[in-house]
Amino acid sequence: MPGLATRTRREFLLTAGVTTACGTQPAPKHKPKKENPVILLRAGWQWENIGDVAQAPGLLRLLRQYVPGAKVILWSNALGHGVERMLRRNFPRIRIVRGDTVPDGVPTEEPLREAFREADFLLHGSGPSVVARRQVEAWRARTGKPYGIFGVTITTESEAASPRLDADLKDLLNGAAFVYTRETRSLENLKRAGIRATIGFAPDSTFSFRLHNDERAKGFLRRYQLGLKQFIAVVPRLRYTPYDKMRQVNWSAEKIARRTAVNSEHAEADHAKLRVVITEWIRKTGLKVLLCPEMTYELDIIDKLLYHPLPNDVKKNVARRLNFWLPDEASSVYRQAAAVVSFECHSPIIAATNDTAPIYIHQPEDGIKRQMWRDIGLTRSIMEVEQVSGRQIAERVLEYHEYADSTQAQVHEAVVYARMKQGDGMTALRAALP
Repeated sequence: MPGLATRTRREFLLTAGVTTACGTQPAPKHKPKKENPVILLRAGWQWENIGDVAQAPGLLRLLRQYVPGAKVILWSNALGHGVERMLRRNFPRIRIVRGDTVPDGVPTEEPLREAFREADFLLHGSGPSVVARRQVEAWRARTGKPYGIFGVTITTESEAASPRLDADLKDLLNGAAFVYTRETRSLENLKRAGIRATIGFAPDSTFSFRLHNDERAKGFLRRYQLGLKQFIAVVPRLRYTPYDKMRQVNWSAEKIARRTAVNSEHAEADHAKLRVVITEWIRKTGLKVLLCPEMTYELDIIDKLLYHPLPNDVKKNVARRLNFWLPDEASSVYRQAAAVVSFECHSPIIAATNDTAPIYIHQPEDGIKRQMWRDIGLTRSIMEVEQVSGRQIAERVLEYHEYADSTQAQVHEAVVYARMKQGDGMTALRAALP
């Protein structure tokens, strides 16, 4: 059958292990450890993106699994719109601090200053770059205590959300106890840059996101009559996230104009391909489609780019998410879906953690993070938007549906492997704790 991969499990794990581990430095030797170390986790970049929200609880779960005696303090400034409630409901012992660091590195809030004094180690969580670079620099300068970076993208050329590796960032990485990238393209960049820290590959912490909100999902699914494995979820995306329309940004008029022009140029052509997928799925299976967002702004483009242009006979089988959600509810909904087809990267990851078939249609502006799908063995789950037609995407979705059992098994195996590689990063963390 034409599944996600043709290798046996043993071949898959052996080959993947050689590919991703080759050339990395060994983890530091173990020393006598503090019985209950305090880890300050810097994670949670924006509530407007369920992928960014999911990264923090994914890493909290890994810390609970691999460093069970540690006291973890979460440092996040993206806690609004129900995010903090979700975290406290699932991690009732978590201590949360907010705030920033002023130019001289002093934390702006007393609870954060106390966390700087108390914590033994600063861990920077998954993201499109070293997102909190300035704050890690402040930790380094103010405390002199160790820090590590887990599951990030490092580019040598600027991307939409990933600034290039410069001399100052290189110095910060060299000072880290370890740097684990979320795909092997970034790992190769670190090798070429001669980074001296322990380096390795640990997929995005969203692969360890396991939260659900079945109660909210049940009501939503019932309202739109979305049965178990009787629908696919489809997620839109513009080539560049329009942050200038979402919040105050320090961008030049030229940058805003350039990004807007690129979005305008590609929006219709990209989403026309998704409309083919929707139409083919409904007409060939008689099942339903859910249109839903990964980011808040996508609620505003679902109708224009996906729903309104659909044929009338197709629309009656299409449900639309009308308000934003948190990743725990999205996870419960994706668990019920036959597949998640997305221009965004993290909705397919959340789907995969629920053994649901993921299809990530990569746009070139979204950078090198697509490599993580190949790294974990889900090569057939990634398609390049400029190299495939809507019909080809639809054929892949229908193929996954036809071979649902084997697809599910292979997705599960890939996620197990991703978590195994995350365990390598946690081993490095344990070795680095004072």
